[in-house]
Amino acid sequence: MFAHIHGRLVEKTPTDVVIDCNGVGYHLQISLHTFSRLPDSDSIKLYTYLQIKEDAHTLFGFAEKSEREIFKLLLSVSGIGAGIARTMLSSMEPKQIIQALASGDVATIQGIKGIGAKTAQRAILDLKEKVLKVYALDEVSATSNNTNKEEALSALEVLGFNKKLAEKVVEKVVKEQPDATIETIIKQALKNL
Repeated sequence: MFAHIHGRLVEKTPTDVVIDCNGVGYHLQISLHTFSRLPDSDSIKLYTYLQIKEDAHTLFGFAEKSEREIFKLLLSVSGIGAGIARTMLSSMEPKQIIQALASGDVATIQGIKGIGAKTAQRAILDLKEKVLKVYALDEVSATSNNTNKEEALSALEVLGFNKKLAEKVVEKVVKEQPDATIETIIKQALKNL
């Protein structure tokens, strides 16, 4: 319903803000991540998400669109409500959450207050593929050894090629030309796909 709110910052605490927009004060729940990104000036713009329940309409504010999208993804997981999603975004940077989900890091997700082992595993199971697609990550990007082969595979996946088929073709190209650049690997793979 509301995409963003732009106005004058009237009140702020680490958990919520009030933004005056043409005489109407909007109360928004925020994460510590957003709180740390609030500008020093009075004029601010926050991206919003409106949660409607039987007993409340709650407006959440985010400094960045990407944080709002992660929040919405987290809400789609059974067992994670708005409170826990906000706690996750307060405990970790959005990029850290994305990396933990993409790499299947149960321990990191479980380390957040209110999340048990089952919920952490469910979050990873439900969101890993979505996170890899939306944020154009390769599963191996969580590891430190990101080689030309892995980057080429990621590019081919983004282009819409089947991962298993692309892996076989790229593996063949790398065996034939071990020192090939990313561009060379992709070009040779495209000829064989």
